[in-house]
Amino acid sequence: MRGSTPARGKALTRVHGSTYHEQMTLRRQVTFGAILLAGIAGMTGCEDAAKKSAARAPVPRSIITSSNQGSTPAPPVAKTATNDTPIRLELAPLPVFAHKRRSLVMLAATLRGTKEDLIARVEQKFASGEQNYKAGHLEAARKDFDEAVDWMLESGYDVDSDPKLSELFHRVVDTVYADELQAFRAGDGFQEAPAVPAPIDEVAEMTFPVDPRLKERAEEAAKNLSHDLPLTVNDQVLSFLNFFQTPRGRAIVETGLRRGGRYRDMISRVLQEEGLPQDLIYLAQAESAFQPLALSRAGARGIWQFVAWRGNQYGLRHTWWVDERQDPEKATHAAARHLRDLYAIYGDWYLAMAAYNCGPGNVQKGIERTGYADFWELYKRNVLPRETKNYVPIIVALTLIAKDAAHYGIQAEPEAPVPTDVVKPGRAIDLRLVAETIDVDVETLRTLNPSLLRLATPDDPSFELHLPAGTVERFSAEIADIPADKWVSWRKHRVEAGETLTSIGKKYHVTPAAIAAANNLEHGAALDAGEKLIIPATQSQAEVKRRLVSYRVRRGDTLLGIADRYSVSPDDVRKWNRLKSNHVGRGMVLRIYTLGGAPEARPARARTKSKKPSRPATNVAQASPKTGN
Repeated sequence: MRGSTPARGKALTRVHGSTYHEQMTLRRQVTFGAILLAGIAGMTGCEDAAKKSAARAPVPRSIITSSNQGSTPAPPVAKTATNDTPIRLELAPLPVFAHKRRSLVMLAATLRGTKEDLIARVEQKFASGEQNYKAGHLEAARKDFDEAVDWMLESGYDVDSDPKLSELFHRVVDTVYADELQAFRAGDGFQEAPAVPAPIDEVAEMTFPVDPRLKERAEEAAKNLSHDLPLTVNDQVLSFLNFFQTPRGRAIVETGLRRGGRYRDMISRVLQEEGLPQDLIYLAQAESAFQPLALSRAGARGIWQFVAWRGNQYGLRHTWWVDERQDPEKATHAAARHLRDLYAIYGDWYLAMAAYNCGPGNVQKGIERTGYADFWELYKRNVLPRETKNYVPIIVALTLIAKDAAHYGIQAEPEAPVPTDVVKPGRAIDLRLVAETIDVDVETLRTLNPSLLRLATPDDPSFELHLPAGTVERFSAEIADIPADKWVSWRKHRVEAGETLTSIGKKYHVTPAAIAAANNLEHGAALDAGEKLIIPATQSQAEVKRRLVSYRVRRGDTLLGIADRYSVSPDDVRKWNRLKSNHVGRGMVLRIYTLGGAPEARPARARTKSKKPSRPATNVAQASPKTGN
């Protein structure tokens, strides 16, 4: 399912609860008021001048009313005595908002430095944040990014009036609040990895015009190109051939052909082992463009787009820690066995692919209603779901294009397969600790292990962890320094020039004494740049914190798909929302406790009941497209 994406226009310019322009307006108001009040305090001249100055120096209302603590009394203003002698007013340091809209604090004025100094400092802090983020130091990255933004807002410079400052400010904010990073900003290492939309959701419900000029070439290709699946050329196939040559369609095809290079050899081997046509690889290209984290609206996952119950039927485990539907090789074996079973039922690859998409129940009903065991006859008689009707033509079109890409203007250099080493840790281990032992970034490990839903492996002796080729010996040697029962909480840190036990302790929220004890160091000992330290971190409370999210049901959503998306059971979703069946309507807002927490003491208000009596779904395979595979 494509998750709802926050509106980027306003969201990216909001920092700590207010927009950049609101921050700058407030600063100008404060500065202007300060200058005028200071002028009153220093004047020893005439009464009229003093009165006019005082009148022109109102306290900005935003300072009085913006605080979360309620209204704040106005600061004292200058008064004149009866003898016409002005009273000298002593001004306290100006109040400004602290980070994250806490109460007002008093900060002394600071020198802002030159514009070039500001740019250099911000870029250095921003680079530090990116480095910490890639290494999995999420708290340190959050702090670096926040400071980079704060420095620009507090500099006193008008960012919008200077091209360099404006470009830097928006680059920093765009990165900090980008969708992908936003998923990690509240992260504790146990938050599920973000999914990506499945391309089939976008394409399968569209209709496109037919370009008659494509027909002759496509028919010739179907006759002369080597293929082991039937290649029918008709108006339905030609319409998708036309779409895949538009800019959007070409991007989908090129992404699939490029990423397919990683998995082509493996998929070819598995299909051969299972005795299936090699051209079935294009079914995976149509489903996911070979993206292991692809997620459909109905909750189908992985490059072969299995829903949870069908994946479980073919041996793909789905727990809170792992989802083997996202394991490319295991899912390929499961898909091959499922397709072989479907072909055994129908004896026709087009019908088998249609059943893979919407479930054999829907296909069987169509055959029984029409008396035709032929996909194109079922298509004409409109007895299949719309997505399924388009599903087979999409695969045929992609097959034709992939086998003759240059003719269709498609250019994509296939990515090379990534060799890996495999280890069995034997128990749970944090990926950040693994990354620190072999000096790679966390994202590399997540890419090599797409079935992992968290930044930690399951406590399962049989789990296989994939590492970059040639790193297994180094990992085994360094991980031996840390007790196995601390692998999910302790970390390793490579010392950088100028770091101390105190500064490192702040980064990981652990005392310098604890770090010294874990590494047999004297407290306050000097550290050598490049050496590695064991960090005896403690488990964050956020790791076990229950989170309530609200999810608005979209077109095509199913209760099973929504539950699967958040790794909770459908029974719990029904209980939390007082639902009597699996039916969810478009626009309905559901309460989801993402870590399996119980509902609040006072249950949510019951939804408006439909006039029609609800009935539970009796056959998930027949409920909607994308639930059959």
